[in-house]
Amino acid sequence: MDNEKIKVLIADDEKEICESLRRLLQLEEDIEVVGEANDGKKAVSLTKSLKPDIVLMDINMPVLDGIKATEEISLNLPSSAVIIVSVQDEQEYLRKAMSVGAQEYLVKGFAPDELINAIHRVKEFQDRRKPRLVEVSKEEPFPPEAKVITVFGTKGGVGRSLIATNLAVSLREELKGEVVIVDLDLQFGDIAMMLNLTPKFTISDLTPNLENLDKEVLKDYLTSHSSGVKVLASPSKPAEAERVGKEVVEKVLELLKESYGFIIIDTVPSFEDIVLTALDFSDLILLLATLDLPTIKNTKLALETMSSLKYPPEKIRLVLNRSDSHTGLKLSDIEGSLHYKVSSFIPSDGKLVVPSVSRGVPFVSSNPESEISKSIRELVHLVSGEVVKTKVEERRVGLRKFLKPIFARH
Repeated sequence: MDNEKIKVLIADDEKEICESLRRLLQLEEDIEVVGEANDGKKAVSLTKSLKPDIVLMDINMPVLDGIKATEEISLNLPSSAVIIVSVQDEQEYLRKAMSVGAQEYLVKGFAPDELINAIHRVKEFQDRRKPRLVEVSKEEPFPPEAKVITVFGTKGGVGRSLIATNLAVSLREELKGEVVIVDLDLQFGDIAMMLNLTPKFTISDLTPNLENLDKEVLKDYLTSHSSGVKVLASPSKPAEAERVGKEVVEKVLELLKESYGFIIIDTVPSFEDIVLTALDFSDLILLLATLDLPTIKNTKLALETMSSLKYPPEKIRLVLNRSDSHTGLKLSDIEGSLHYKVSSFIPSDGKLVVPSVSRGVPFVSSNPESEISKSIRELVHLVSGEVVKTKVEERRVGLRKFLKPIFARH
């Protein structure tokens, strides 16, 4: 058993609270308080030098508030996890804390056991993450060349934007490299909303100065998410979509490939010029399907269209979203009808997904140990070149247990 103590940094502007927390934690044999900070800037500085496992962070801090300090620690010092400790119990504060990377949120007045349990829970989660981070850090974090991945579906409601955002954030968290999302749903894009962002610029703002656009100028048009993912947002008004032509998309993607390891593209369910440009540029197309007949029919047509466009089969990966829905369809017959095997299974989790979308906090960050988050991490391995065959096969076998045949055999 590992006898190493959990190192904790206390960050609170009230000296009495720091002292109370210190006395409480000193009673625990496996916890060591390594320092105290009375403002957010000092908390960040001490985190860099002391490298604590856990930072207990108050929200209302001088110089740099607790939310901004948490964001800086989460982005630049991922080996230290943050537990927010605050007098504020409103949902808005919780949402802000989780969106910038806090692992737990405790309202002051908590019982001692609540704090101790939270520290152990967060440390255990960090320990599970470390082997992956260490393994990745030994090698180059991204492939030698950028990888362009388009998330495509043939119907609205199959979960394109949801999967695109969570995949991008998970790629960033798992592989620690540069990730950007391009929202090519030019009239009604949802990527910014799903990440709780208010973009200053969108893709339509690039058009007046396209000739002078370079990779450094383009960075100024991107919006940063707390995870480190960058977003090139869709136009703020549907009418502005007309300003974005094929030549804009081509130049943007060429420039992004010079700076980013993974470029995730969200699209509309059609083969219009803008989408075809994205598909042509893509190294990988994630074709989303759900377990209903209209979507399966449209997915078959999409695969036939991609075949006529001479896209190689290895460029396309079939992703089954809401894969555990009880619709009466049999997986083997779906794959037989499409002449394609499902590469990834994303289970249903409405109780988690709906609040995640409403709050603008990706579920892979707010609930990393949920089954749906685990399936997204499996998708990360798939798109980065490491297919986790055992997990995919487990999901395939699980589906066979309850899906019933509907396609007639001839």
